[in-house]
Amino acid sequence: MNIVDLHAHSNKSDGSLSPTELVHYALKKGLKALALTDHDTFSGLDEAILAAQNTNLEIIPGIEFSTEYQGRDIHILGLLLDYKKEEFLKQVEPFLDSREIRNQRMCEKLTTAGLPISYIELQEMFPGAVITRSHFARYMLNKGYIKELSTAFTKYIGDHCPYFVGREKVRPEDAIALIHQAGGLAILAHPTLYSMTKKQLDLLVAHLKEHGLDGMEVIYSTYSASEERDMKKLAMKYQLLFSGGSDFHGLAKPSLELATGYGKLFIPEEILLKLKERLTHDNTNT
Repeated sequence: MNIVDLHAHSNKSDGSLSPTELVHYALKKGLKALALTDHDTFSGLDEAILAAQNTNLEIIPGIEFSTEYQGRDIHILGLLLDYKKEEFLKQVEPFLDSREIRNQRMCEKLTTAGLPISYIELQEMFPGAVITRSHFARYMLNKGYIKELSTAFTKYIGDHCPYFVGREKVRPEDAIALIHQAGGLAILAHPTLYSMTKKQLDLLVAHLKEHGLDGMEVIYSTYSASEERDMKKLAMKYQLLFSGGSDFHGLAKPSLELATGYGKLFIPEEILLKLKERLTHDNTNT
């Protein structure tokens, strides 16, 4: 049976492999399709699509938006996007702008605290990437400020640490509308990671369904068997499509593998085919 992975990152956001390297790794893993879903950017898609030419691997254009709902960080994946629509690209710019402002402020706070970080040098160290906190951590490790990457998040730039700076986020409803504007499907990413009770998660999914949510990530690297069953039941309750992905980052999550997650992940091609069927049906009826 063919397998796919509909959630993966390159070094254009916080992954460690270039889009080309990611494609080659996906081919090595025997994937039929791979969704490149970098944070708030499409900058790696052209390279990935070019690298996959004349192979059996299909690249699914995607993105992962960070949004905020009732004080929680909620991630919305966009899949099967027409990512070159000019009007859509204009709408994505504010996501990048808000991240850039946040990054510059974090550099200032860390420098004032005696951990000098040059934003220009940070960008030069990771050329072409959308700078995330993972890049800050790797910079700090390279400079000898910390001995382990995890220390950056537990002591300096984690959500509740003294040098963390939040970024202005949009609502998940806005991300869903933006994804639909690009002709794609909006998927709630890794819902079990939001520290919600079952009732809170149910209310979130119901709310997002009302605003056009198309699917949920019901297969994911960290899910237990019972969590996967629960997510599938919740998706079926609200007539949402199934999606699944490893959330592969390469060296940033060294024990998490593309396609297989922590060893037991399995995402059949049938999931992707049903996502495509929905788009075909929607386009036929518009």
